[in-house]
Amino acid sequence: QVQVVESGGGLVQAGGSLRLSCSVSGRTVSRAWVGWFRQTPTKEPEFVATMSPSGGSTTYADSGRFTISRDDAKNTVYLQMNSLKPEDTAVYYCAATIYDGAIPDLGGYNYWGQGTQVTVSS
Repeated sequence: QVQVVESGGGLVQAGGSLRLSCSVSGRTVSRAWVGWFRQTPTKEPEFVATMSPSGGSTTYADSGRFTISRDDAKNTVYLQMNSLKPEDTAVYYCAATIYDGAIPDLGGYNYWGQGTQVTVSS
């Protein structure tokens, strides 16, 4: 069983930055797509970013402000978020799926964390 644990959320002013961390159990990150999603109480889960098992492919919903990266030695995937806006306020989830194929959709991620709250004040 793969465990996924997010951390790093918090309260930040608009224009500020946060770095979220996603710890994935076992030597999994190099064998899995690991992605970030977010959700507010009134919306469906929204894709934010993902990284391929090789680390060579990254995909973003909104490139430019967010950067996904990985530290294989720490089995951790990061989401650096810059120039944050109030509309970025959400619970951010990390998800993983051990699969070396095309980018999975939301339903293709098998392992999910509990989420970390990000609140951006105006």
